[in-house]
Amino acid sequence: MISAPRRRALTALTAVGACAALVLSAAACSSDSGAGSGSAEGAVVTSFYPLQFATQQITGSALPVTSLTKPGAEPHDLELAPQDVAGLTKARLVIYADGFQPAVDDAMAQVDQSRVLDVADAAALTLPAAESGHAGESAADHAEHSADDPHFWLDPQRYAAVAKVIGARLAKDDPAKAATYTANTDAFVAKLTALDGEFAKGLSSCTSKVLVTSHAAFGYLAKRYGLEQHGISGISPEAEPSAAALKEISDLVRTEGVTTIFQETLVEPKFAQTVATSTGATLSTLDPIEGITTDSAGKDYFEVMRSNLRALQQGLGCS
Repeated sequence: MISAPRRRALTALTAVGACAALVLSAAACSSDSGAGSGSAEGAVVTSFYPLQFATQQITGSALPVTSLTKPGAEPHDLELAPQDVAGLTKARLVIYADGFQPAVDDAMAQVDQSRVLDVADAAALTLPAAESGHAGESAADHAEHSADDPHFWLDPQRYAAVAKVIGARLAKDDPAKAATYTANTDAFVAKLTALDGEFAKGLSSCTSKVLVTSHAAFGYLAKRYGLEQHGISGISPEAEPSAAALKEISDLVRTEGVTTIFQETLVEPKFAQTVATSTGATLSTLDPIEGITTDSAGKDYFEVMRSNLRALQQGLGCS
C-alpha cells in the first residue's frame, strides 16, 4: 500500500504530464507544496537542510545554494509540484540522498544524471531501518521507507564523509574555484571532527545508555557513541505505534530505569507524552536537525547538535 505522503508526491509528478506544454514556466501550475522557494536556475539545489548546510559551508558565497524543503516542513513528507520538478532541470547541480524523500527520488528521473549527486553511498547507510525502530513497528511501516536508516548527519563522521564527496564534486565541476572548495571542505570537516570529539567525551560516562525517542532518527548517533536507541514510532515519524507497542516501550522504560523520554521538534509529541506520563519519566527535546526554524535550539547545525549533547547528558545522567 502506498502511504498518503508518497501518493500525494506521485500525484504531483503525474501533473507534470498534464502541464507538459507549460511546465518550464514557473507559473505553469500552482501548488501549496512543501518545496522551498527561490529560483533553481544556475544554483546548487539540495533536497533538505543538512545537505544545504554542508554545501553552503563548502561553497561560501561562490554559488547560490537552495533547498527543496522549507524550514519547519517534515522532509520525509515533501511534495513536489510540476514547477519544482522543472526547476530541478535548470539546476547547476542537484544534491540528494536516495531513499530519504520519495518525491525527490521520483523526480530524479526528470533530471540530467550528469548534474545529480546522490550522497547515500558516501553516507555509508549501513544501519537497517528495522534496527533503528522499535519492535512494535510493523513490516508495512518499514516497507513505506528506505531499507536503511537515512539520518546520517547525526553522526558527525558520516556527515564529514558526505561533505568530502560534495566538495570533491564541486571542485571537479568548477575547477576555477577548486582551491576554495577544497579549503572550505577541510575547514568544515575539522569542525565536524571537533564536534565528534565533544560527543565522544560528553557521552563516555552515563548512568543510562538507553535512548528512548519519539521516532528512530538517532540510530547512527546512538551507534557512534555507544547508546541503545528505542524509537516509539520507529523509523517513520508519521507511523502511529499500536497500544501493544506503547506498552512494550513503557515496560522497557520501567525495567531499564529510563528517566527521560526525548521528543522532537517536527514530530507530534503525544506518544512521547503518553509514555512519559505512564512511566513517570520526564520529557526533553532532541532535534533530528532536518530543518532549522525559530523553534530550533540554535541557528545552525552545530549549535543544535551541541544543544542535543547537553540534553543527552542531562537525560542520560552523564558526568
